[in-house]
Amino acid sequence: MTSLKLLVKFLPILILSALLEAGGDAGMRFGLQGKRIGFVIGALALVSYGLVVNLPKWDFGKLMGVYIALFFVVSQTIALLIFKEKVSLPIVVGGVLIISGGLILSLWEVK
Repeated sequence: MTSLKLLVKFLPILILSALLEAGGDAGMRFGLQGKRIGFVIGALALVSYGLVVNLPKWDFGKLMGVYIALFFVVSQTIALLIFKEKVSLPIVVGGVLIISGGLILSLWEVK
């Protein structure tokens, strides 16, 4: 199966995993700020993430590299929308590098 077909096949799982992990981290952050329900939500989301990301039989190293790029996008979106954090130039430049790496991992065919 080509890298692109593999990526398309597992993209929904990778996106769900990124949402669960970043959401779980956000929940923990709310818990640390005194909103105790955040700990419960965060823990449930992080356990769910661990299950979702590890259930499929896939080329773990390759798809986890792509996952990291998706996780970056999801976590920065949460930081911006929920925590009202500003996006700085280092985040943009680093993000371009992370996303470029994800694209290389997902599209570069080794023969």
